[in-house]
Amino acid sequence: MTRPLTIVSLLPELLGTNGDAANARVLAQRSRWAGIEAEVIDVRSATDLPEYVDAVVIGSGSDSDLISARDILAPMTTNLREWTTAGVPILAVGTGWELLSWGIELADGTAIEGLGVVAGRATPMPERATDDIVVDSRHGRLVGFENHARNYVGAEASPLGQVRTGTGNGAGTEGLVMGTLIGTHLHGPVLARNPGLADHLLRSALVRTGQMYAPGVRTQAADDIAQAARNQVAVRLGLSAE
Repeated sequence: MTRPLTIVSLLPELLGTNGDAANARVLAQRSRWAGIEAEVIDVRSATDLPEYVDAVVIGSGSDSDLISARDILAPMTTNLREWTTAGVPILAVGTGWELLSWGIELADGTAIEGLGVVAGRATPMPERATDDIVVDSRHGRLVGFENHARNYVGAEASPLGQVRTGTGNGAGTEGLVMGTLIGTHLHGPVLARNPGLADHLLRSALVRTGQMYAPGVRTQAADDIAQAARNQVAVRLGLSAE
């Protein structure tokens, strides 16, 4: 591949709460450290979509922006479905994930229709979840901060992992995996704190271009910092360090 790896960040201002839009920059930097050029394309409307899309990041936003974000994303629904079918890795965090679902039920009894890209829907919880969360996953231990007022139910897909401590989807599991699409409640941004998950997404992106991904030498220092941060949270929550 002679062109740079193209990472699309959808609605980085509306859906950038808790640093989630920075997940795109994490992917790009880890790609560059591996010797593979990468660029982040901020997409604020369908007209901004580039010709080639190798990975997609959708962050989380406030409930007051749900309808406006949904309406901007709606013309990209076909693109999102095509990317999912084609195996383009998509990371959707918080309300960005909820907007891809069948719909979002709000505490006042109203509902917002989602884009229907993934099965399931978001439903109100008795109390908001605002704390650190630790999850066991096939990508290793995942640690993040959850800040959401809704569970996720009806997903016809595998969870991202099992909750060790925290709330997650509300039934002992966290997140959703549908092919190369991952939905999660973990903020942080999640990929900076959990480089194993970042590398999984990069491998998925690069295999489609006929390239192999191997972490660069410079990733080790960043990974060590992330490991120390995860261990600090785990020990504080009564779990063992890794």
